[in-house]
Amino acid sequence: MSSDAPSLSPEVLSDRARAAAEAVDRRFGHRLLGLPGTWIAAVKRPGAALPWTPWHYWWQAHYLDCLVDAAERELAARGDSGGAAGGWPPSLTKASQLLRSIRLRNFFFLVNSYFDDMAWLALSASRAAALAGTLPGPGLPRAARAVRTLEARLDAANTPELGGGLFWNTKRKFKNTAATAPAALHFARSGRRDTAQALVDWLVENLLDRDQGLFLDGLRITGAGVMLEPAVFTYNQGPVLGALLELGGAGNLAAASALVSAVADRLTVPVPSGVALRTHGGGDGGLFTGILVRNLADAALHPGLPAQTRATARDLVLGTAEALWSGRSGVDPEVFPAGTGEHAEAAGAAVELSTQLQAWMTFEAAARVAARIPR
Repeated sequence: MSSDAPSLSPEVLSDRARAAAEAVDRRFGHRLLGLPGTWIAAVKRPGAALPWTPWHYWWQAHYLDCLVDAAERELAARGDSGGAAGGWPPSLTKASQLLRSIRLRNFFFLVNSYFDDMAWLALSASRAAALAGTLPGPGLPRAARAVRTLEARLDAANTPELGGGLFWNTKRKFKNTAATAPAALHFARSGRRDTAQALVDWLVENLLDRDQGLFLDGLRITGAGVMLEPAVFTYNQGPVLGALLELGGAGNLAAASALVSAVADRLTVPVPSGVALRTHGGGDGGLFTGILVRNLADAALHPGLPAQTRATARDLVLGTAEALWSGRSGVDPEVFPAGTGEHAEAAGAAVELSTQLQAWMTFEAAARVAARIPR
């Protein structure tokens, strides 16, 4: 496939990512209960002023991931990838404060009832710890401790029932892609390759729809037996793709290439700039496509994939980013649309954190792809 999206310089795309980061921080970010050294995001603006309502743990996990993206970009912009000059980038300091605040806001616990939530936080905390470890100073022990705590919970959800895979939540009635795939990606990144490969193999065996080439939602345990949930979501494809790329090897990379092709064939929509990934509206769905874009950026930069696959992934990242940028509110250009082919709400309407994080992570991915910066 080939996108008609305009060819923009890495500098322009980096500026767009910076603008989105500043917009999210300014509109949604605040101290938790006004406490120094804390930072967290409201889930909607304008929204309830009460500090304890509402609460979306996994949105904050992706906010943390976006802050790590921004910190990496800030280091690259100052030509100091090792951090020898200037200390921590501002976004990494915010990431540290956010991780502390997630625990405080979650009533002094890092864990919750949903294993997919915890997998996302394990992924973002791992990235924060790794980046801090490259910089002068003591690192980020808070993040390292968080990863150990969360990984133990992921292990507890990875059971022999239904042949493997992770349960979605502590009710233990549903094993799904949403929990299994990010856990597989986390284990692959943390060096537990056998565990990660077993989870990927389970997904391929049980939830890959071979007619579509896409991964279905999950397997539900009912009184009548096991029921397949056949829904297809963009975000389920993303972490599977990430795990396949992280594990590498001929078989996994061939599967990754096939998945990129299936996404391009079945999960795209025409937009004025060419083609973009389809989206899933607001609420939790407001994050779904951004997660896929993040992993498509890794595919676009992976030297082990065929050139055509890399080009397809690149076009999808850049086309989706252009569609979201073009859909900004004409009244408030810091508000991004909930989906490709849409326009942002008019001034005064409530804006959700999820959709704005999706746009931000998409712009960060586009900037990285344009600058050819692999993870």
